Amino acid sequence: MRFCACFLLLFAAACAAEPIPIQEGYVDSDGVLIYYKAFGQGPPLLLLHGGPGASHDYLLPHLAPLARRHRLVFLDERGSGRSTRLEDPSGYTVEKMAEDVEAVRTALGLGRVAVLGHSYGGVLAQAYALRYPDNLSHLLLCSTFHSTSKMNEVFRRMLASMDPKLRKRIEAMEKAGLYGKGRVYERNRYTNDYMIAAWGEAYFPYVYRRRPDANYDPVTNGNMGWEVYREMWGVHGEFVIDGNLKSVEYAERLKSVKAPTLITVGDHDECDPSLAREMHALIPGSKLVVLPESGHMTFVDQPAMFLRAVEEFLNGARE
Repeated sequence: MRFCACFLLLFAAACAAEPIPIQEGYVDSDGVLIYYKAFGQGPPLLLLHGGPGASHDYLLPHLAPLARRHRLVFLDERGSGRSTRLEDPSGYTVEKMAEDVEAVRTALGLGRVAVLGHSYGGVLAQAYALRYPDNLSHLLLCSTFHSTSKMNEVFRRMLASMDPKLRKRIEAMEKAGLYGKGRVYERNRYTNDYMIAAWGEAYFPYVYRRRPDANYDPVTNGNMGWEVYREMWGVHGEFVIDGNLKSVEYAERLKSVKAPTLITVGDHDECDPSLAREMHALIPGSKLVVLPESGHMTFVDQPAMFLRAVEEFLNGARE
């Protein structure tokens, strides 16, 4: 009996150690090549990153444990990460990115999908849900916003509560113009000084709280699709969205969302919890989880809580 028990333990350990293969490739979405990475087994969960202009990389390895029970499909939005850039930046819109999401879903034969969007990815997830409701099994909106005008109000409050010396430095750089400045290699993006002030000093308390990432570097964080960012966020700084994201005003339309919806937010989130509460009130039957001691990167500050909330929502909604 002891031999059998040992054999079973060794067999279980060997099975547990079996590698999880990764599939990656490109989907042609009306002439734009969208990069995707997929792994895991189970119902499909499509994951949309923030920015706009970042890539899926910052979601890993934090969300990888979800692959134990779900087929995870990460993608890089057009102009971001490994997806192709556009010659004409006017093609960087939420609506066109929603079509890219649908192209990936169709090409991979995913059927009805759960969609998780973080930060700007949550805006994109809402756009997809409103455009393709029949293709959605679950909607997960994480540290995001549904109204640019409301998000701009949050930024105004953030500025008002900022250390006056820091605010003065930031406003002086913004007044001088944020692009075409500094060293030659800086001229198509923010200067290092502005990234450090805006992302490293002003934003940081709203990005991490309980477990700040020791590797966080605001200048490295600037490795992104700047054409996307300028077109969508705008050119006047971090504390006002005045690019084409101004069109995002979903409050009246969220009442039509029928898919089971989970909304998560950190209690110190850059996307203020008041926005999450409003989305929760607007989406019928939605569930709201406010993660304590958390900034915008809730899955870094509270990894176990975040993953448990997602798993319980997805598995409970299916049962």
